[in-house]
Amino acid sequence: MTQNERPEMTAFAADIPARLDMMRNHAGLQESALAFLRASAHTQYSYNYHWMGRPIIQYPQDIVAMQELIWQIKPDLIIETGIAHGGSLIFSASMLAQLDMHEAIETGTTLDPAQSQRKVLGIDIDIRPHNRAAIEAHPMRSRIEMIQGSSIDGAVVQQVREFAKGYKKVLICLDSNHTHEHVLEELRAYADLTSVDSYCVVFDTLIEDMDDDTYPDRPWGKGDNPRTAVEAYLREDDRFEIDADIHDRLLITVARGGFLRRIR
Repeated sequence: MTQNERPEMTAFAADIPARLDMMRNHAGLQESALAFLRASAHTQYSYNYHWMGRPIIQYPQDIVAMQELIWQIKPDLIIETGIAHGGSLIFSASMLAQLDMHEAIETGTTLDPAQSQRKVLGIDIDIRPHNRAAIEAHPMRSRIEMIQGSSIDGAVVQQVREFAKGYKKVLICLDSNHTHEHVLEELRAYADLTSVDSYCVVFDTLIEDMDDDTYPDRPWGKGDNPRTAVEAYLREDDRFEIDADIHDRLLITVARGGFLRRIR
């Protein structure tokens, strides 16, 4: 048993499968969760939240799920496509800072909070000047690097892959253009950088389950979205599997079927 696996937490976790079975078989609960997702998508629910002063544009449940994954994996590199206001980059950087602090406390070493071997790399086709300025002025800045350009452009892909060299535990988050073609190309470009037992998380797979009129001004919709891209990618690459326990625990998540664990 490691220091992270204290007896009370082990017992707590052991009860989760039974609770999951009850949740999966509770038709009313499943229907209510889907109804909430559909209604909340129409009202831009995810635009109500901030992380350390920056808009994060994520559902709170998914933020909790990512916290759990980062604590479990303890990555030294998180790669994110899609930056927007930078809240997700700040969140990931703050989690890496907590990992650094935890390790320093456990080992009794001195920590310089402005220095870390752990990094978050964000890629976006358009990092707007006011967002870049806010990210660069943030206390978490030292853990963040950014690349401007299309995440599927060959030169950008090569730059990301060069950056990733030397990192051992890598977590991937794909949350940029949500069309089938774009997400499938991102998966082909970056998924294999995911370390074994880590995750490539594909956001906004919920688009497939939304009402037809949810995204009238967007190029994606039913049949053309991250869910269909994930399904296509998994037919190409057998190194990943969907971790259904994560989305089944959350119920409210934009990434149902999008938590891809690398198994080999």
